[in-house]
Amino acid sequence: MATISPAIESHSDDHAHAHDHHKLPFYKKYLFSTDHKMIGIQFLVTTLLMLMVGGALALAVRWQLAFPWENMPILGKIFANAGGMISPEFYTMLFTMHASVMIFLVIIPILAGAFGNFLIPLQIGADDMAFPVLNMLSYWFMWPAMFCFGASFVAGGVTAGPAGGWTSYPLLSALAEAAPGSGPAQTYWLFGLTLVGVSSMMGSVNYMTTIINMRAPGMTLFRMPLTIWAMFITAILQAFALPVLTAAGFMLVADRLLGTCFFIPAGVIVNNAEPTVGGGQPLLWQHLFWFYSHPAVYIMLLPAMGMVSDMLSCMCRKPVFGYKPMVYSMAAIAGLGFIVWGHHMFTSGMNPALGMTFMTSTMMIALPSAIKTFNWIGTIWGGDVKFNSVMLNCSGFVAMFIVGGLSGIFMAAVPVDIYFHDTYFIVAHFHYVLFGSTLFGVFAGITFWFPKMFGRMMNDTVAKWHFALTFIGFNGTFFPMHLLGIAGMPRRYADPYLHPYLEHLLPMNQAMTCFAVLMGLAQFLLLGNFLYSMFFGEKVGRNPWGANGLEWTAPSPPGHGNFDVPPVCYRGPYEYSSPEAEALGQDFILQTTPPPELPKSADAVEA
Repeated sequence: MATISPAIESHSDDHAHAHDHHKLPFYKKYLFSTDHKMIGIQFLVTTLLMLMVGGALALAVRWQLAFPWENMPILGKIFANAGGMISPEFYTMLFTMHASVMIFLVIIPILAGAFGNFLIPLQIGADDMAFPVLNMLSYWFMWPAMFCFGASFVAGGVTAGPAGGWTSYPLLSALAEAAPGSGPAQTYWLFGLTLVGVSSMMGSVNYMTTIINMRAPGMTLFRMPLTIWAMFITAILQAFALPVLTAAGFMLVADRLLGTCFFIPAGVIVNNAEPTVGGGQPLLWQHLFWFYSHPAVYIMLLPAMGMVSDMLSCMCRKPVFGYKPMVYSMAAIAGLGFIVWGHHMFTSGMNPALGMTFMTSTMMIALPSAIKTFNWIGTIWGGDVKFNSVMLNCSGFVAMFIVGGLSGIFMAAVPVDIYFHDTYFIVAHFHYVLFGSTLFGVFAGITFWFPKMFGRMMNDTVAKWHFALTFIGFNGTFFPMHLLGIAGMPRRYADPYLHPYLEHLLPMNQAMTCFAVLMGLAQFLLLGNFLYSMFFGEKVGRNPWGANGLEWTAPSPPGHGNFDVPPVCYRGPYEYSSPEAEALGQDFILQTTPPPELPKSADAVEA
């Protein structure tokens, strides 16, 4: 009967690494690795770098909104031919690429790619993913995608490029004449989108197969940590929704390059070009795009929900309040996510009866979301809370999710959405849910699992400063966007102040830009802390947090095969502060700890 506890520090890391059967060359160990842990770290480092790129693009957008038509500092020299200022075409490209980079190259891969890869085998007690080579390819297919997105930057001549927004609605994206300078750049963007989809699909197949087939003995479905449940449900979402977007992407590329007209109606004249021919339907793209992209919201959120549940339980030294309701809620959110895509199209001329259907189904998502929120609060309530940076970021996640979720109810209502749809209220809601919630969960996850990745702790003081500045900067930037939206400020305008009724909003936009700069600068604290701690952080053992998941029984960092001996699971994932644990002189029990011997019954003794 195999059990492992933190006390087994005598199994040193050197001993763990003895599982390495041979020394791998550098390129195979660090570049083309098939080890799930290295692939997870590759995803993590790559996406953090992309986070800085996407953030820089956002700051350029904010500069234009705060100081329209003024020369941009530092980067303005690059645009000397435009007088050092952001042209309208460049502005549309900036917000298009900002959203594309952040969604497709940061948030989706940092959760499913980085944490999914690193945690799934460790938390279920497997030695690796089911398909290691496919796993490696899922990472390397990100690079052609990044190349295509990068090529779309320069294909239009630096200051022009894909300009249809991250949604790329036809006709803007289908006709090169519709968006000046978008020509080949929009096509590169579509290829990049497709390649990201291929990468995600590879990961999805791997995650489902690994979780179903490679769990350790005793690791039943309802002994899995909520992180694994979240990754499992996310993988199912990707498997069913992604092919639709991939097919739509190929159809749009065919419209641009092969002369088909899936999305192009007949008789449209754009910029004095010849009238279009065919009988396509632009709304078809919206249906196909949102059939994937609304579930994609949960692809970007569910893994963070699971991770935060794990971390809150550990930091509060309490079992997760309502484990099974949390599982059912995540499944319900994912299921409902497939039938609400139409709420993104209320302004497209939808039949009111159909709009009512989408409105009702959208509001139903509030029910499982509320269950999760109350369960997180119930987990914190009465706990022995550890006020470290992990706990602060988890609390930030819950708080931002509540704000974003409540503002989402407004958009679910058809009459309200008709007014808000093209305003900054949508931008505020979107960023609270996907940027605020998700990234605070990611920041907590990086700090929490960093010791398992590198065998060292991150500096908690620096991490707290990073949280505080990011929290202040985030809310200073995005909360006023609700007010801009209520005032009717439209999104995607390079100079909204052309309209006199919006002139009084300029000072608010300037203040928001200052907060955005603060938030951007704060991310250098994260990067600096990450890099410094990799080499000089305090060394730790297997279980520095006193957690009870299987991953904490492995050495830090785990060697080849992850575990000293194949683990056996005897318990659920959140056994904290129980009388049985106190009897052992601690406040947690590892999942690998067998239950105590049951006393024999009187009848058995007499027999």
